[in-house]
Amino acid sequence: MNDLIYKKIHQDAGSKARLGEVTLGHGVVQTPAFMPVGTNGTVKGIYHKTVKDIGYNLILANTYHMYLRPGTEVLDSFGGLHNFSNWKGNILTDSGGFQVFSLSGLRKIKESGVHFQSHIDGSRHIFTPEKVINIQKSIGSDICMVLDVCTAPKITYKAAKEAMTITHSWAHRSKVEVEKLGESFHGKPFGIVQGNFFKDLRKESAEYISSLDFPGIAIGGLSVGEEKNEFYDYLSYTAEYIDPSKPHYVMGIGSPDYILAAVENGIDLFDCVLATRMARNGAVYTDDGVIALKKAVHTFDHGPIQEGCTCEACQHYSRGYMHHMIKCGEMLGGMMATEHNLTYLYNFMERVRAAIREDRFTQFKREYLERFYSQGK
Repeated sequence: MNDLIYKKIHQDAGSKARLGEVTLGHGVVQTPAFMPVGTNGTVKGIYHKTVKDIGYNLILANTYHMYLRPGTEVLDSFGGLHNFSNWKGNILTDSGGFQVFSLSGLRKIKESGVHFQSHIDGSRHIFTPEKVINIQKSIGSDICMVLDVCTAPKITYKAAKEAMTITHSWAHRSKVEVEKLGESFHGKPFGIVQGNFFKDLRKESAEYISSLDFPGIAIGGLSVGEEKNEFYDYLSYTAEYIDPSKPHYVMGIGSPDYILAAVENGIDLFDCVLATRMARNGAVYTDDGVIALKKAVHTFDHGPIQEGCTCEACQHYSRGYMHHMIKCGEMLGGMMATEHNLTYLYNFMERVRAAIREDRFTQFKREYLERFYSQGK
């Protein structure tokens, strides 16, 4: 496949953190970068224009959900999700593997593909590696994840190896399908490393997926319920064996501590629903940790959520007013908290990139986390 989309700009002197660029169909993404999640083709509680104005040029949509609603016929009629949703930036779509994994009793995994029932109406469907590639073709994904088998922690070695073997077979079939589609397929497929929490399987999977020469590589099977130290250990170990010339992606992480751990290990891309989900419940990021706006302590606070933040809430409203809106269940409160969290994370990533550029990432990470967790001391 040999489609080079990643350019390393600078390597931090004291860690594996790296500054780079990923060139995609709808523009260049400066990395490391956080991606807001738009499961159903929209980032919840915020206009696409606002997401763009914050600075984001890459968001995530969900293949499983877009397949069920609105469906490929609708997407094809609009010429893809970019036109359908009026999003001018890049879109990464996951394979649907995690969503099918979470269905548990409603799915059955076979070598041929995964059979599952819709969580919406119980209708029966089959995802094959080839079908998932073609769904993402209809979506018009700039980055498309190949179908994999996601597994839970604490399964047996035998079950983990079987899942990895199927993942590898599906990855190869996905590559063949992309090559078969030729120039009609514009997305950049990423292979996914699996292997559960067994290091020999992790190494084998990382080396095999790297050998397939996808444009990018994701480390899967992490942030699925394991302990934080286990996440750090297996992330660091797996990252050692993936092709350094490709962009590296870890799915499902979005809190500053996990992001910093990923960046420290040379990860370029990450996403998570946490920032928008917790915002809708009135929890917001600050340099001094996550604060709950519902708490009475904010009732008379005239200051912004975060000094220096450029979001609408911080520029024009107080913590006291935000507390009032969240307590009253006002829709605008959750919307502005969402804008704040996405703005905070975007600015946080700019600070991370600056620290890498200036060879002070390790110091930045230490000082940031000391302050972020200081309120709990």
